[in-house]
Amino acid sequence: MQTRTLTALKNLDFIFENTLVRIVANRNLPEIMLAGLNVGPFEEGNEYEIYYWVARELQKNGSVHFRDEDLLDSAKLFKIQWKERAQTAGQISRLSDEFYPKLRRYLAELKEESVKAPEKMHEYETFRSLTHDIANSRLRKIVALASAPTQSEQITKNFTAEERHLYAQLSTLIRSWRTQILKFEVEEE
Repeated sequence: MQTRTLTALKNLDFIFENTLVRIVANRNLPEIMLAGLNVGPFEEGNEYEIYYWVARELQKNGSVHFRDEDLLDSAKLFKIQWKERAQTAGQISRLSDEFYPKLRRYLAELKEESVKAPEKMHEYETFRSLTHDIANSRLRKIVALASAPTQSEQITKNFTAEERHLYAQLSTLIRSWRTQILKFEVEEE
């Protein structure tokens, strides 16, 4: 089961890496030709839609930046955390399917920055704490929902792709366990 989960998460990450994202050009750039893919040209200050993996590479050399509204930050996480805590166990708020991939990448980025600049350590620790709190809150809800009788699509539509995968695995495991634990058969000799 662990291998299936890891494979599913890697597949979801691959899908995320190949989604189109909005970026803003920091400077003029000519068209870049990659194997089977042309990127650009870009004019400074304009927004463009390109694949995430391309955007990350162009961001590394300072050519583009992601739009602020598309990035995760502590303020956005505090809002998500508050929503999760305010809801009852049977409710789960809607997160974008890009939430966990963005979260992992931003957390890794902050960790890397905190190694280079120790003053960033507090920001990293705060962000990490928030991410754990959100994940644990959602996990508790998913486990409760997976343990309950079959859920409607209404509940599971708010799950991210990673959460739908977890929910399906947990539901199957719990149903199987219930069937086996409540099964009583007299053994014949």
